[in-house]
Amino acid sequence: MYAVIETGGKQYIVRENDEIEIEKIDAEAESEVEFDSVLLVSDEKGDVKIGTPAIEGAKVVAESIGDVRGKKVIIGKFKRRKDYRRKMGHRQTHTHIRVKSIQI
Repeated sequence: MYAVIETGGKQYIVRENDEIEIEKIDAEAESEVEFDSVLLVSDEKGDVKIGTPAIEGAKVVAESIGDVRGKKVIIGKFKRRKDYRRKMGHRQTHTHIRVKSIQI
């Protein structure tokens, strides 16, 4: 059984007991989080239920493990013949979650 959820402007395919990193949400570590924006659900038999845009009454229950920092992204600016170079970096914060159950 798997589901497609939407959070933080992105879509994720999740199964029960999966651990994924999503865009940062306001959730304490070891707390329970519910995602109501379920776009697609497939059961064990292979039957697929697609929402328009979301499936009413469906939700994914997950547990927040904590916040983690992603890899550093290097930003470089350069203008030729002007002796102009700038180098900056950025690390995005993500929330690490464990999916407990998918409810239809």
